[in-house]
Amino acid sequence: MDQNLVYNEQIRPIAQNTTSYVTTVLVCQNTLIRSGISHLLSGTHFVLGDETLGQTSELSILCLVYADQMAEDLNETAERLKAQWPSARVVLLTERMEPAAMMQAIQAGVDGLCSTAMKREPLIKALDLVMLGETFIPSALALSLANEAARLQQARPDGAMIAGPAAAAVASKLSGREAQILHCLTQGASNKHIARELGVAEATVKVHLKAVLRKVKAANRTQAALWAQQHMNLAANGGNLAAAE
Repeated sequence: MDQNLVYNEQIRPIAQNTTSYVTTVLVCQNTLIRSGISHLLSGTHFVLGDETLGQTSELSILCLVYADQMAEDLNETAERLKAQWPSARVVLLTERMEPAAMMQAIQAGVDGLCSTAMKREPLIKALDLVMLGETFIPSALALSLANEAARLQQARPDGAMIAGPAAAAVASKLSGREAQILHCLTQGASNKHIARELGVAEATVKVHLKAVLRKVKAANRTQAALWAQQHMNLAANGGNLAAAE
């Protein structure tokens, strides 16, 4: 029996279990990868469109972003897609991503992380779950995230992050601009995005960020974001992003 026929028969029930098609926008500059993804989606209810759709009231929109970019660019891409189609679901297709970058992507609003090594049927089912409102992370990537979270909770070689009563003291001594930057970090924002939001140069953001990391004794921006979530009133500190220091 033709293997392609058997394969199509396995996929067809997935497409028949839905009453509507999902307009799928593929963000990928690699022609070969685009062709491969298009082939995988062929015969399913995920119908490829493009970014020229413009504003639409259509509810079922899935944005697939091939993660061949830098982490900060991915975050900005996710934010742009969400701004263009607020109801859209965004999934990253990645060969490999560092746990810290994955955490930032999820904070930026990504609804799913799928490995390019996934087989067709599991991939389609994962996309179905995302369209149902779930956040999908493969077990291997979830384990990496758990390990990263555990690592960030451990003491750094030069000492642990500031915690307890001392953390409250540090938080109260942060400048207004530093507090704003910490708030932006909890949203998964890149330096470029923070600079745009605050109306300052990206170099200025980097200077403030280094000061923040030093004050809270955080190893990186992800660790600083976790610290802020635990020790700061983010609603108050992030309320006026245009305020001066």
